[in-house]
Amino acid sequence: MKGPDPQPIRLQIEKLVYGGNGLAHSAGRAVFVPFTLPQETVAAQVVKEHDSFVEGELESIVSPSADRMTPECVHFGACGGCQYQHASYEAQLQIKEDILQETLKRAGLDLLPKIEIHAKQPWGYRNRIRLRVAEVDGKRQVGYLRRNSSDFLPIRMCPIAAPVLWRAAETLLALNDTTRQWLRSAEEIEFFTTPDQQALQMTIFVRREPKGFPEFCAAFKEKLPALAGAGVAVIDSVGRGRKSLRIRAGSSWGAQGVNYEVLGEHYWVSRGGFFQVNRYMIDSLLEIVTQGRAGNLAWDLYAGVGLFSRGLAKNFAEVVAVEAAAEDLVRSFRGKGRRAVAATTVEFLRQAVLERERPDLVVVDPPRAGLGSEVCTLLARIRPDEIVYVSCDPTTLGRDLHAMIDSGYRLHELHMVDMFPQTYHQETVAVLKD
Repeated sequence: MKGPDPQPIRLQIEKLVYGGNGLAHSAGRAVFVPFTLPQETVAAQVVKEHDSFVEGELESIVSPSADRMTPECVHFGACGGCQYQHASYEAQLQIKEDILQETLKRAGLDLLPKIEIHAKQPWGYRNRIRLRVAEVDGKRQVGYLRRNSSDFLPIRMCPIAAPVLWRAAETLLALNDTTRQWLRSAEEIEFFTTPDQQALQMTIFVRREPKGFPEFCAAFKEKLPALAGAGVAVIDSVGRGRKSLRIRAGSSWGAQGVNYEVLGEHYWVSRGGFFQVNRYMIDSLLEIVTQGRAGNLAWDLYAGVGLFSRGLAKNFAEVVAVEAAAEDLVRSFRGKGRRAVAATTVEFLRQAVLERERPDLVVVDPPRAGLGSEVCTLLARIRPDEIVYVSCDPTTLGRDLHAMIDSGYRLHELHMVDMFPQTYHQETVAVLKD
């Protein structure tokens, strides 16, 4: 690896790549520069050189794109959370569509159906934020991490968060002396709200739990009536580094979760439990996955709290929802034709192969790592008529779709659902048919 060149280089940005950087070429090598847009001419400072590519930082824009916008957030560029605030929303959607199409083609998928784009409000959409708390200039402040580092960045706004979440952060900072010990003890704080912002859950992460949690919560609720419940997460170190941290439950106050409404269904989400993050787009995602599908048996794998299971149960005689962390699911997904299974997807599918079960439909919503080769192989052996794959990573999606198509499935539909505006992250729904 060579040292960086101190002189800025002039570049023509060709396109954006997954991760948020613009791609250009110089002296036969790829150069990646954040906060640029396709067809812009820029000056960039080389920060790190590798054998086959160069990492750069934007120094100036020589010729801006017509799609360039002034960012809404004063922390954009310093904060690691957003990558696309400098682009119009229409341009963001086009960039994501192009990246999805190219990523899938690189995976060997040449015959792609038309990508359907689904998008709504690009601001104030997040129903959950997790903030760090640290002392800066003698004051406790909340913030995120600086881009490409583990350094604390104090913030005074977060325009992608639902407004009540930022009001909750301001409430925490405004507590009086009698409850301020909780602010002094906090290392992180997480807030989660319902789509109407009428109910709020709070989790406060501490190393040592102070006294008076009920009084702290009562003072908080007096300033912000939306607070419905709160809990303490105590951080224990079992070694060095962040990965060695262990979290145990501390005190609790109020409700243990919230009822989250999606298309008329109410989902119980326990404090800290996973749920889709975009309060505007969850309805659309549920419709894409479930609408127009019916039959005798459907499986919802990686089911979470049963978002898709409940939608499928309206039109299938039996729905089996499978989730490894299934406490909320087992409690809420009950009744005739509904079965919740506490197991990993691999465990469930291995048993299903032995029992020769064959559903009409399988819905999969795996984590970023995707399905992997064993799950793809097991699904191909079970051979459902239709598979709906919800993905949050186009690279692992391409790998898995290639495996399923090699086993005889055809790619019938592709939907790009913009669950994460202002960022490079994207959600895709792919429909496979036998």
